[in-house]
Amino acid sequence: MEKWVIVSAVSILLFLVVGGIWMFQPFWKLFTCGDGTLYGTCSSRQPYFCGQGFLVENASFCGCPEILTLEENSCISDYQTKPRKTLLKYILRGKENYIDFTAYGGLVDYLLDLSPNVVFDEQGEVSFRDLKIRNINLVEQEYLILPLVTQIQNLVHDKTDQMRIAISLVQHIPYNESEKIVRVRNQNFNYSRYAYEVLYESQAACGGKSELLAFLLKEIGYGVVLFYYPVEDHIAVGVKCPLEYSLDNSGYCFIETTGPAIITNNQNYYIGWGKLSPNPEIISISEGYSLDDDLYEYDDADKRIKISAVIEEKGEINWFQSKELSKLKQKYGLEF
Repeated sequence: MEKWVIVSAVSILLFLVVGGIWMFQPFWKLFTCGDGTLYGTCSSRQPYFCGQGFLVENASFCGCPEILTLEENSCISDYQTKPRKTLLKYILRGKENYIDFTAYGGLVDYLLDLSPNVVFDEQGEVSFRDLKIRNINLVEQEYLILPLVTQIQNLVHDKTDQMRIAISLVQHIPYNESEKIVRVRNQNFNYSRYAYEVLYESQAACGGKSELLAFLLKEIGYGVVLFYYPVEDHIAVGVKCPLEYSLDNSGYCFIETTGPAIITNNQNYYIGWGKLSPNPEIISISEGYSLDDDLYEYDDADKRIKISAVIEEKGEINWFQSKELSKLKQKYGLEF
C-alpha cells in the first residue's frame, strides 16, 4: 500500500510539473528578449543585455568580443569612422515602417582593400561557393551588421515576423549593379558588393543583397542556403521549410532578393531571360530553425503564381483576380 501511495504521489507531482510547464510556456516567453535571452541576463551576442524585453548595449557588464574595444558602455570597432545614416524600409502585413541604421565608411574602405571578391579553388577555377561563404562569414563586417539584427529582434519577439522584416527590408533596398570590374589573373570579373556595402550604399544587385539577407536570417536563427543559377548568373536565398513548399524538394523555400516578392514564388519573370532555370546549385550557409507548415505566404504565393499564369495566357484578369492582386501588392509592397 505504501509503495502504491509513493508511486502515485510521484506520478501526480510529475504531471503537475510537466503540465505546469506546458500551460505556462507563453508566460515564460514574456520574460525573454527577441533573441530568446532571459530578462536580467547577457545575450550570447556581446555586448547585449536583456532588460525588460529589449536588447541593450551593456558592455561593462556583458563584455566585448576580442575584435572590439570597450569604450564606456559600448564595444567599438576600429572601422567605425565616416558614419552614414540610412532609413531601411520594410513592409509587414501591409504596414510600412523604417529602421534607422548607421553604417560606417571605414569598414567599406577595409572591404575594398581586401583581396578581390573572387576566390579560386585548388584547380585554379573560380569558386563561387567558397567566395560567398567567405564573404558572409567575414568577422569584421559581422560585428557591424549585428546591431541591425538586434534592432529587428527588438521590434518583434516572434521569430517568423523577424524573418519577414529582414526579407522585406533587403527586398526594398534599391537594385543597382556595380560598375566596378575586378581584374585577377588577367581575367575581368563583375564586382559584387559585400553585405555591409549594401547597407552603406543603400543599393546592390542580387549577389550583395542575397549575402546580406543570408547573414540576417542566419543570425536570427534559421537554416539558410543560397540558390545559384549559373545560366542566368543569378543568386537567391533559401530558408529551411517543410519539404512540400520547398524548391525542387530541397527542404529550403525560395526567396527572391532583387525586389519585393513572396516567399516560395520562384515563377517571377526576369527581363532579358524570362523565368529561372530548374535545379540551381545549393550553397549551405547555416543550420537552424525551419519555417512552420502554416505560413500565410504559402497560400499568397500560390495565388500570385496563378494570377500571373492567367495574365501570361490571356493578357488580362477578371475583377476578382484584380482585387486579389491589389491586396497582395499592398500586403508585400509588390511592384508588379
